Amino acid sequence: MNIHLKIDIARADFDVSVDVQLTAHGITVIYGPSGCGKTTLLRCVAGLEPSARGVVQLGHEVWQDDGLHGGKGVRLPTHQRALGYVFQEASLFDHLDVAGNLAYGHQRAEKQSRNAMSQAVVQQAIELLGIGHLLKRRSHELSGGERQRVAIARALVTQPRLLLLDEPLAALDHARRQEVLPWLEKLRDDLNIPMLYVTHAVDEVARLADTLVVMNEGRVQANGPVAEVLTQANLPVVVGEDAGALLTGIVLNIDTQWHLAQVGFAGGALWVRDSGLELGQTVRLRVLARDVSVTLHEATHTSIQNHVSCVVDAITPEAHPSQMLLRLRCGDTVLLARVTARGVHELGLQVGMPAWAQVKSVALVK
Repeated sequence: MNIHLKIDIARADFDVSVDVQLTAHGITVIYGPSGCGKTTLLRCVAGLEPSARGVVQLGHEVWQDDGLHGGKGVRLPTHQRALGYVFQEASLFDHLDVAGNLAYGHQRAEKQSRNAMSQAVVQQAIELLGIGHLLKRRSHELSGGERQRVAIARALVTQPRLLLLDEPLAALDHARRQEVLPWLEKLRDDLNIPMLYVTHAVDEVARLADTLVVMNEGRVQANGPVAEVLTQANLPVVVGEDAGALLTGIVLNIDTQWHLAQVGFAGGALWVRDSGLELGQTVRLRVLARDVSVTLHEATHTSIQNHVSCVVDAITPEAHPSQMLLRLRCGDTVLLARVTARGVHELGLQVGMPAWAQVKSVALVK
């Protein structure tokens, strides 16, 4: 099943014009700088922008089609679209406790589905978000992270076919963000509900995204599997210090003496700090371009533990003329390396040349 979004809407600074096909699976992160049209796109999907024209289709279910293909036109109001919406602020009802807020959300479910089965959905949402001990509390008695978990649970009990999350962590401090992120990962892994997730934070992209849509000034710059999009060297998402690759691998070895774990991926293996990992566990790794250097031969007598054989796939000039961004293909995996232009010249690096990537630091993001 796919999600088809074809949206056109005028804004003061620029027009938002999007036409994408998305896989209705896992989390699709809509990423880009503030003011690029991300939230506007989400509001159009929800039917909250009356002036938006186009198509919003989830599988065979059409929520909007303004007759662009000769049809009569369809535009379901928001309350008839089977979606849940989580905003930046939790917006809970303070006169109700957590259980009351969930009951209010449950009323949005279709009448015929409000039965013993739908009560099980409420219980599942409580367990998925770990809020069972909060049910008797009012919203002012909750932390910011707890309020957002309750808001997500309230959206889930409406039994949505699509869950929309508009920068749900933006209003939280670092500690509260770290509190909520594991619960969002759990939703992605345990639920069969597609999610559209708006953010401008790269760390949320790295931890949560299955699919990545990059937006800038109302247009889609790229759309595809997150690991592929992150390593397209000409995209806004890789500009600056956050440029890097996302790898998915399996824990192959645990070195208890040095508190390290070896993670194998399609193209090599990397040693990472062991934070309680288990053999066979699937993890995500983030390797920043600034932490990768290149040699023509595998280095010896060096403190750098991670050396991966690769082929130079692309060489792209950066904004400052002293810097170059290399795209390195390691089997089926891609790394990025930020190096000096002089280094590229002195090594004689060219596209297609074999080389070795030296990875100085690896971040475990899952």
